[in-house]
Amino acid sequence: MWRVDCHPLGAGDTVISVDEVNRQAQQIAERGPTKTEIAGLAGDRPYVVIDGLRAGYGKMEILHDFNLQVGRQQSLCLIGPNGAGKSTVLHSIFGFTNIFSGSIVVGESDARRDVTKLTSSQKLREAGIAYILQDKSIFPGMTVEEKILDKYPRLAERRKHRAGVLSGGERRLLEISRALVMEPDVLLVDEPSIGLEPRFIEMVFEILDDLQNTEGKTIIMVEQNAKKGLEFADIGYVLVTGEIAIAGTGNELLNNPEVGKLFLGG
Repeated sequence: MWRVDCHPLGAGDTVISVDEVNRQAQQIAERGPTKTEIAGLAGDRPYVVIDGLRAGYGKMEILHDFNLQVGRQQSLCLIGPNGAGKSTVLHSIFGFTNIFSGSIVVGESDARRDVTKLTSSQKLREAGIAYILQDKSIFPGMTVEEKILDKYPRLAERRKHRAGVLSGGERRLLEISRALVMEPDVLLVDEPSIGLEPRFIEMVFEILDDLQNTEGKTIIMVEQNAKKGLEFADIGYVLVTGEIAIAGTGNELLNNPEVGKLFLGG
């Protein structure tokens, strides 16, 4: 048996098999949100718009007629079972997948830009989109000083250490800081809490909150700790087999019995 979310099991938690989660989630997906409902969650003033996207890897299609809208200075959290296409959404926005059809547009209504066919480097330089990876882009041989990390006092204390000897939480802060060097407007955040001690999870989410609410960043994240992600985010999507099964505010999804049963351990 396998559990969908990764928070510790409590005495009252129920373990659900992968097949059963996918079966129940697929039933939910049959009555997914409309484009109007998706637009409403973004306040009908979206900054990032994905319209009718079909995307995947090689010739394999993972996302099927996928739609997404999130406003300026909003945060969106994607949750769902493994294989649902959550990371593929981030990969598609940043240019890591094959786009078969559909579009990805970024910007205010009077200055929107179609970024569907831009390369990842173009999206970072020209469209203000940055991707915060899990840990994989850290170069262990480089010093912290070389990674431009004066923003975080904890890392400043270790400025001459090699990045490879930092803790998981410190490495995550390093990755966030690296992504901010180009002063992006949109942050794609892949599993910010994975493998971190609780104190670092809180620290990372506090930084993300500051980036959204103080610096005005738009944040789209994938988070395996569904409860933590939905508590943070303005909007939540539940993905199943490359489609949106449920969309709502973070609080609405936290209080949705179907979401709770499948992804929140209750």
